[in-house]
Amino acid sequence: MQERRTSLRDVAQAVGVSVQTVSRVANGEPNVAPEKRELVLAKMRELGYRPNAAARAIRRGSFRTVGVVYHSLHSVGTHRSLEEISERAAESGYATTLMPLAASSGQAANGAFTRLGEMAVDVLIVILPAPFGVDEALHLPEGVPAVILGPPLVEGVATVDFDQAVGARQAVRSLLDLGHQTVHHITGPPGSFSAASRLDAWRDVLTQTGRALPATQPGDWSPRSGYRAMQQLLAEHERPTAVFAANDQMALGAYRAIIEAGLRIPEDVSVLGFDDIDEAEMFAPPLTTVRQDWGLLGRESLRVALEMEGGAPPEQVELATQLVLRASTAPPSAG
Repeated sequence: MQERRTSLRDVAQAVGVSVQTVSRVANGEPNVAPEKRELVLAKMRELGYRPNAAARAIRRGSFRTVGVVYHSLHSVGTHRSLEEISERAAESGYATTLMPLAASSGQAANGAFTRLGEMAVDVLIVILPAPFGVDEALHLPEGVPAVILGPPLVEGVATVDFDQAVGARQAVRSLLDLGHQTVHHITGPPGSFSAASRLDAWRDVLTQTGRALPATQPGDWSPRSGYRAMQQLLAEHERPTAVFAANDQMALGAYRAIIEAGLRIPEDVSVLGFDDIDEAEMFAPPLTTVRQDWGLLGRESLRVALEMEGGAPPEQVELATQLVLRASTAPPSAG
């Protein structure tokens, strides 16, 4: 037979005080004399009393839990942001509950929101990599402050995102400033917010500067797709002198295709990526790229969420990117 758990009433009777006094001590509330507080705490330890977290949460109306909805942990950005959110939440006394999406659809997201609502979270952070929310209504849990990591798509909901268009424009302009006549582009997957933003920025800069607009080569963020896309670019009649890959991992695949073709980076082909993953500076040569501070993204999303829990209005936060110049880009060779 399972031993009965020590209750507040047991502690109160053992000390000779009211249940309300023991409750105030257990919840860290004021208005208890220091001597009496020490007696109650000592008796709690002696009897092995442990507060019931669920009951305390119901009484307080707070569960000290952050819910995070995400689609995949494969991307570097999602992994780093989640790591930062969970670590910072723990520092603030919050647990983190993760809810993966079975599919990239509004229906899947709404199902995840419902399950999180049933699990009682105080705030919600949604990592939204694809625009399914544009065509399908997202029904966020009522009364739960929510922050979307992505563009502002849902009215009245806070968002935190990078200004990716500015970063991509800086990347393309830097290659043109080096003297390249145009810049070829390896895109991210269709349906990705990030890929679409970087593609639009690439197209805008070339159009505004009157440069030729080459056909793009599609990728899916993976090194393998970057390798295949670069092979296709090198097979064209006029070999590219500068390539902007929509992320660093595809740039890594492009490196291999260029080297296998007997060409040099940057002497024959300049390569520029996006993200500034940890390995970027270890590429041979080190990769010029656009840095996104994923840790800052996670911290800011949690800050906004917790401030909203305290009554603050929703914010739309746009974080800056930074062009990091390394050895993979240079002026085109005279030959």
